[in-house]
Amino acid sequence: MSIISFLIKAMQNQYRISILWFAFIFSQLMLSQQQKEEEKDSTKVETLSEVIISATRTKRQLTTIPLPAQLVFKKEIKSINSVRLSDILNEQTGLITVPDFGGGEGIQIQGLDSAYTLILIDGVPLIGRSAGTLDLSRISVGNIKQIEIIKGASSSLYGNEALGGVINIITESPKSGFNSDINYRGGSFNTHDINTNLNYKKNKFGVTTFLNRFSSNGYDLVDTDAVNTVEPFNNYTLICKTTYDFTKNTKLLLSGRFYHQKQDNIASETLKGESEINEWNTLLKFDHKFNTTWSSFLEFYASQYKADEFLNSEIGSTFYESNFNQLFVRPEFRTTFRFNDKNTIIGGIGLTYERLKRTEFFGTPEFNSPYAYMQYDGNLTKKLSVILGTRFDNHSTYQSQFSPKIAVLYKINDKIAVKSSLGYGFKTPDFRQLYFDFTNSTVGYTVLGYNAVSSRIPQLDANGELISILVPVSAFNNGLKPESSISYNFGVDIKALSNLKINLFRNDITNLIDTRVIARKTNGQNVFSYYNVNEVYTQGIEFNGVYKFNENVSISGGYQLLYAKDKDAEKAFENGQVFARITANSPSFRLQKNDYFGLFNRSRHLANFKIFYTIPEWNLETNLRSTYRSKFGIFDTNGNSYLDKYDDFVNGYTIWDFAINKTIYKHYKLGFGIDNVFNFNDPQNISNIAGCIIYGTLNIQF
Repeated sequence: MSIISFLIKAMQNQYRISILWFAFIFSQLMLSQQQKEEEKDSTKVETLSEVIISATRTKRQLTTIPLPAQLVFKKEIKSINSVRLSDILNEQTGLITVPDFGGGEGIQIQGLDSAYTLILIDGVPLIGRSAGTLDLSRISVGNIKQIEIIKGASSSLYGNEALGGVINIITESPKSGFNSDINYRGGSFNTHDINTNLNYKKNKFGVTTFLNRFSSNGYDLVDTDAVNTVEPFNNYTLICKTTYDFTKNTKLLLSGRFYHQKQDNIASETLKGESEINEWNTLLKFDHKFNTTWSSFLEFYASQYKADEFLNSEIGSTFYESNFNQLFVRPEFRTTFRFNDKNTIIGGIGLTYERLKRTEFFGTPEFNSPYAYMQYDGNLTKKLSVILGTRFDNHSTYQSQFSPKIAVLYKINDKIAVKSSLGYGFKTPDFRQLYFDFTNSTVGYTVLGYNAVSSRIPQLDANGELISILVPVSAFNNGLKPESSISYNFGVDIKALSNLKINLFRNDITNLIDTRVIARKTNGQNVFSYYNVNEVYTQGIEFNGVYKFNENVSISGGYQLLYAKDKDAEKAFENGQVFARITANSPSFRLQKNDYFGLFNRSRHLANFKIFYTIPEWNLETNLRSTYRSKFGIFDTNGNSYLDKYDDFVNGYTIWDFAINKTIYKHYKLGFGIDNVFNFNDPQNISNIAGCIIYGTLNIQF
C-alpha cells in the first residue's frame, strides 16, 4: 500500500467527533480556561503588509494598485471556520456564488458569469469547466495564505478567460524550521473535513505538504423525488510544494496538486451508479535574479482533469456512461526589468496547448495558442502611478486577438486617492458552447450546444420529454458569434476614520454568450442552451468599508448596485414592441421601458456585513456575518422572451453565519459555529444552499 493510500485510510477511520462533544468541551473551557497575563496574546491583531501579486505579476502594495482589487487573508479564513473556497468568496463585496445548471458553484463578478472569471492557484489556471462553471466547492482553503481578487477585464496579462476578472489563490510556501498542524471540522449532514499541514525548511531546502479529506452525506431539498439535491460524496486533496535555493538569486520551485472525488450517482430508484473526478497539476518554476535590474522566470505547467460517471440498471447492466478528459499544458518565460524602484517593465511569451476528450462531443478538439504580453508599471510622480499593458494571442482555431489595458492612480493627499482603469477583453465560443449534448443523469437537466439545438429539441419533443418549448428552434439558425468587452472602472479610496473604497464600473459586451432556459422537461428540469445577447452592459457601483474601533473590535460591510441589460431589449421596450399578460387567460398589454428588469440570474442588490470581536484575556474570538441577495429571475414566465417585472422572480434572501473560537494553551483551539442561522432554503430555485449547518472545529498546532 502506498503512503498516500495509507494516509487516506487512516483519515477515513479517525476523527468521527460529534457536535455534542464539541459543545460540551467548548462550554467547559469557556468557563474555566484563562491564560496567564504574561503569556503572549495569540489573538492580537497583526499588521498586514497587504502585498498583491495578481494585478501586475510583481509584488505591489495594495494601496498603490490602480485597479479594483480585494484581498482576503488567512486570519479571516481561519476566524470564520470556512473549509471550501465558495464559502469565502460568497462573503466578499460584489461577488456571488451561483449554481450553474445542476448546482456547481461558480462566481459572478460585476454581473459577469463564472465563465469569464479566471481562477488561479499560485498564478496558474485551474481547469475542468465541465458545464462552463469551475466548481469552487472542490477547492479546500486549509493551506491558503491569501486570496487576491481583481475585478474588470484582465486579458492584457491573462488572456481571454479573464474577461471579467481574476481570482488568484496563494498557498503557503515553506518557512524556516519545522511545524505542523491538524484541523478538523464536523457538522450537519454528517459532514467531516480534516486536514494537516506539514512544513520544513532548513538552509537551501524547503518543503510543505497539505492533505485534506472532505466528506458529506449530502442533502435533499425536495422530498417528492427519488434523488438527493446533493448525493453523498468524499474527496481528497494533496498538495506538495518543494523549494531549493541554489543561491540568494537563483531559486527552484516544484509543486504538485492532486484531487480525487467519488460521489453517488442516482437518477431514480432503479438507476444508480457513481461519479469520479481525478485532477492533477504540476508546476516547475525556475527564477533567477541577474542583478538589481534584471530578473527572469521560466515556468512549465501541466494539468489534467478527468470526470467519469455511470448509471447501472437493477440487473447491473450499464444504462449510461460519460467521460470527460481535459489536458492543459503551458510553458512560459517572462522577464522583469526594473529601471529603478519606481518603474518596472514585465514581459512574457508562452504557449497554451489544450485537448478535450468527451463522451458528449464529436471528435477530439485541440487548441494551440502562442501568446506574448508586456506591461509597464510606473510611478511617474509621488502622486501619479500608471499601468500600461497589452497581450497578443494567436489562436489556432479562432481569430487572433490584441488586448490592451491602461490604469491610473492619483493620490490627492495622504487620505484620498482616485483610480481609473480601461481594459479590453475577448472570448471566442468554445467547443462546449457549440457542440455540447449533455443530460445530467442524476439531476436530469439538459445542456445543448448552439449547433445541437436544431436537431436535439425536435427529438426530445418527439420522445415526449418536453412540457413546453420556450425558445423556437428557428432562433438558432444564425450561428454563435465571438464576444468582446470593454471594461471601465473608476474608484476612490478614502482613509479617514475607516478605510472606504468606492468603485463605479461598466462592462460593455458585444455578442455576450449567455445561457438561458429554452425548454421545460417533464421531469421538472430545464433544457439550457447558449445564445448571443447582441449588445449587453453591466454597470453599477460598489462600496466597501472597514472600521476598527480598536485592535479587538472591527466591522466591515459592502454593497453593490448592479444593472445588467440587453441594449436591444431596452430599445424594444422603449418602442412599445414588448407585450405581457398577467395570467394565461388575461388579455395582453404593452410594456413600458421601466418594466424591463434586465439579464437573467442577476440581482440588483448585493450586500454583506461582518463584525469581528476578540477578547484577549480569554483567548477568544467571535464573529457574526451576513450576506444579502435581492430578487432575481431565472427564466421568462410570460412568454415574451424577456425578463420584466411581471415575470416570476426568485425572492431575495439573507444568510446569517456565526462562529466562535477559543485558544487553549497556545497550541489548541476549539470552535463552534452555525452557518445559515435562520435555516433559509429554496428547493425549487437555489440548489447550493442546504439550510442550517451546525458544526464544531478542532485545531492542534505542533
